[in-house]
Order: sequence, then structure tokens, then C-alpha cells
Amino acid sequence: VPSKDPMSIERSNLLSMMKLSIKVLIQSSLSLGRTLDSEYPPLLQFFIVLEHCLKHGLKTRKSFIGQNKSIWGPLELVEKLCPESANIATSARDLPGIRTGLGRGRAWLHLALMQKKVADYMKALLDRKDLLSDFYEPGALMMEEEGVVMGGLLVGLNVIDANLCIKGEDLDSQVGVIDFSLYLKDPASSEPQRDDSKMTAILDQKHYIEELNRHLSGTVTDLQAKMDSLEKTNSKLVEELTAATDRINSLREEQEKLRQENDSILQSSQKKEEVTDDDSQVELETYKQTRQGDEMYNVVWKQYKEEKHIRQDLERELELQVGLKQEMEVAMKLLEKDTHEKQDTLAALRLQLDQVKTLNLQMFKKAQDSEQEAERKEAKAVQLEQRMNDMEKVIVELEQRLQNSERERKQSDQSDRDMKLELEGKVDALQRQLTDLDALRLGLENSLRVEREQRQSLQKALQREQDNSVELRTQLQQLQGLHEELRSLKEEKQQLQQKCELQEQTLQEMGLHLSQSKLKMEDFKEVNKALKGHAWLKDDEATHCKQCQKEFSIARRKHHCRNCGDIYCSGCSSNELALPSYPRPVRVCDMCHALLLQRSSFGSS
Repeated sequence: VPSKDPMSIERSNLLSMMKLSIKVLIQSSLSLGRTLDSEYPPLLQFFIVLEHCLKHGLKTRKSFIGQNKSIWGPLELVEKLCPESANIATSARDLPGIRTGLGRGRAWLHLALMQKKVADYMKALLDRKDLLSDFYEPGALMMEEEGVVMGGLLVGLNVIDANLCIKGEDLDSQVGVIDFSLYLKDPASSEPQRDDSKMTAILDQKHYIEELNRHLSGTVTDLQAKMDSLEKTNSKLVEELTAATDRINSLREEQEKLRQENDSILQSSQKKEEVTDDDSQVELETYKQTRQGDEMYNVVWKQYKEEKHIRQDLERELELQVGLKQEMEVAMKLLEKDTHEKQDTLAALRLQLDQVKTLNLQMFKKAQDSEQEAERKEAKAVQLEQRMNDMEKVIVELEQRLQNSERERKQSDQSDRDMKLELEGKVDALQRQLTDLDALRLGLENSLRVEREQRQSLQKALQREQDNSVELRTQLQQLQGLHEELRSLKEEKQQLQQKCELQEQTLQEMGLHLSQSKLKMEDFKEVNKALKGHAWLKDDEATHCKQCQKEFSIARRKHHCRNCGDIYCSGCSSNELALPSYPRPVRVCDMCHALLLQRSSFGSS
């Protein structure tokens, strides 16, 4: 059988404990009237289990003090995702008695339960797995499907009213241990309950479902009102589109008339010279502008079709809302009949509540999008009107340009004739100047050839002199380098002589030190020979101190003398000396300490 992942086993166990804690908390709160204090045992156990779930797979954060593993980091993200939780976060930070991140996280959970928004905050946090990956490992409960199930279970806590006092409690040092005795009760003792408590629980559930139905009916009415407003805006847009199409058609007719007039003008101007090309470019510009107007009409028509599709989608979603409302009414009737299956039906209703909330959010977003699109279309219609006015102005300008072009054409004809006469006279004069310049060019070319030959001979002489100067410079540089090498060699010779003298002095001093160290080694060998008869005693062999004869105990411990090997108490072996066999000072008894000091004093004398 393949072994399961330990992380998955931990997730399943924590999820089952969460289900049990929420079940016991809701049942006990219904019997107490749903007003709980901070010292209520099932509530404390619920907070402990929730803390364990949030700690599962949490990454350790390294700091200067040490490794820290706190749930305050992921809970602090809720302030960015849900702005309404800013009051909770600030109050959790500003509490005077809390110093650690764990205490702030516990205070935040208490305050969220009093607001009845634990499920909403957890759902907003679980939807952003990209942010949670910075705090949790890949196999953590908050990163897997069990986290989503836990968020659905927390919806049931909205039924509970909690009145908790956080200021006097020490939330930093509380030990989070799960007490299983609350969940391991005898079924015989738990089954006989009063009929009154069951009826109160059923009535509370009925009131809760009625409030849900009222909320849903309010959302349906709001959506219907929005649909009516969207229909009105659509009708207005259709009317504006029809008016825009009429204007476009009238403008097209005017443009056709203008085109005919332009064609007649072009036929008359084609017989003439360059002015016809300018007129044709102007006509091309007008044609492009008319094409842009046609394209804008197509864009507006496409947007109208898209709004139709959006309206159909909204009607379908309204039908879904009505169907959901009917399903909720059927579920309420089933709850009144089936009292024993109240927990399963409650879970199903909570899931449906989540779906309805998501649908309401989607409908609200779509309504906002449709309003924005309507505003865009109104702006585009205004832009179309402005463009039509601009087109009329452009047509008037084109007519003026045509008149100006005819005047300029007449003037250009006269200027061309005058220019031709002037150019003919200038051409004759230029031809005469060219003949004179050709004669001068031939004379200058002959003089340039002679100068080039003289220049080449001079360049050859310069190259020879440059080669000679380069050779002389290289020889001078070599001589300077040889002088510098001689100086450096002399300085090195002097330094080496000084080093030799210093080394001879150090060798003489080393010889004296070696002779002294040999004498000391002989003294140490004698001491070791005298002390070699002592053996290293075992701990079991000694029961009393060798010097003071006091019995060893837990308070009076055994210590070996590193010189003689006997066992003493701490008072009789408090001295330390450097021995030949140990590089650093070690523990020595009083007798060996005095003997070794005498030996060293004799050796030094």
C-alpha cells in the first residue's frame, strides 16, 4: 500500500477537528442564547484549533533575535484586501499588553469574530494564493483545497454573538493545547435533550433563512431597477443612432454634390499645367475623411449589438436569481420538516449563500460595466457631432482653396513666360564663361603636375631623415635604461648586505635560546620521571577527596588532577598551571601546584 503524505494526513486531521469545534460551538451557543464570553471553553478550543490550522505549513522567518513563526504576517494582508478590516488591524497593533506577533494574531481573530466577518476575511485571503505563497509552504492547509472547505465552515459562525474582552488577557503567553474531552462525550448522556432547546434552535434557523430571503428579494428588486434604467439608456442610444444616421446620409448627399462640382473643375483644369495635381490631392484628403465617418458609424453599430448581448445576459442572470430564490424557499420547508438533519441543510444553505453573494457581485460589476459603456457611447456620439461640424468647415475651406488655386494658376502662367526669357539670356552667358574656364583649367593642370613631382622628391628626403632620428632615439633610450639598472643593482647589493648582518645576529641569539631550552627540557624530564609512578584513578574507585577526606555528592563533584591523576574536590583542585603535555593551563591539585612552582623557581635560578 503506498504511504500517504504526512502533510495531507495533518490537513485532514486539522479539518476534522475544525468541523468538530465549529459544530460543538454552534450547538452550545444555541442552547445558551448565542451570547458567549471570552472564558467559554468551546470558544477557546475553537480559537486554538483555528490557530493550529493557520500555523500549518507556515514558513519560519529569520531575524536578528532568532527564527520566528507567527500567524500575524498572513493576517496582516487582509488589511490590503479588505479595507473595512483596517480598524481591527490598528486596534490589534495598539493594544498595550501585546508584544509578539502571535498575540496580535489572536487579538485580530477575537475582534473579527465579534464583527461576524471571519469567513469573509478568510475567503478574501484564500483567493490570493500568490500572496500566501510568501508565508506558507506548498503543502500547507491554507494553500490546498482544505483551506477553501475551512472558509466555508466558518460561515456558520455568523449566527453567534460574541462579547469578548481582550485588554486584560495575556495573549502572548497562552499555550494552545487542544482539549479532546469536549468532543469525546457519551452519546447516551448527550442524546436526551429537552424539546424546548430543539424548538428554539429550529426557530432560530427559520429566522436566519427568512432574513436571507429578504436580502435576496432586495437584491432582485435592485437588479430589476437597474435593468429598467439600462433599457431606457438603450432606447436613448437607439434614437441618437437614428439621428446620427440621418445626419450622415445628408452629409453624404452634400459630399456627392461637391464631388460632381469638383469633377467639373478637374475637367477644366486638366488642360492646364501643375495646378491639377494639387486639386487631386485635396480630393483624396476629403475622400479619406468621409471614409473615417463611415468607419465610426460601423463602430457605433457594433457597440449597440454588444449592449444587446449584455442585456440578454443580464436577463438570464435574473432568471437564475429567481430560480435560486425558489430553491431557498423549498429548502426552508424541508428544514421545518427534517429537524434531525439540520446541520447538513445548514451547510448546503451556506454554500448557496456564497454562490448568491458571488452572483450578486458579478451582477453589480456587470451593471457598472454597462453604465460605463453607456457613458462612453454618449461621449462618442458627441464626438461624431463635432466631427460632422469639422467636415462642414473642411468643405468650405476646400471651396476657398479651389478659387485661390485658379488665381495662382493664372499668375504662374505669366511668371513662367517671364522666367523662360530670362533663362535663355542666362544660358548664353554661362556658355561663354564655360569656354574661358576650360582654357584656365588646362593651364592649372600642367602647373599641378610639376608641383606633384617636386613634392614626391621632398617627401622621400624627409622619410630618410626621420628614419635616422628614430634610430638615434632608440639608442639613447637603451643607454638610459642601462644606467637605471646599474643604480637598482647597487641598492639591492646594499640591502642584501644589511640582511646578512641581521641574520648573523639572529642566529647567535637563537643558539643562546636553544641552549637554555635544552636545560629546561632536562629538568622537565626529571620531573616527569619522578611523577610517572602515579596512575590515573577511575571515578568509581574514589569516594572521598584525597586531601580533605570529604565525601563526594551531587553538590561536591569529583575533579582529576592532570599531573598526578588523583581525584579531589573543587576546593582542593582550584589551581591551574601549564604542563608540558597540555598546551593550555589545566586543573592541578594543591600539592602538585606547590611542587611544580618550586621546580620552576629552581630552574629559573
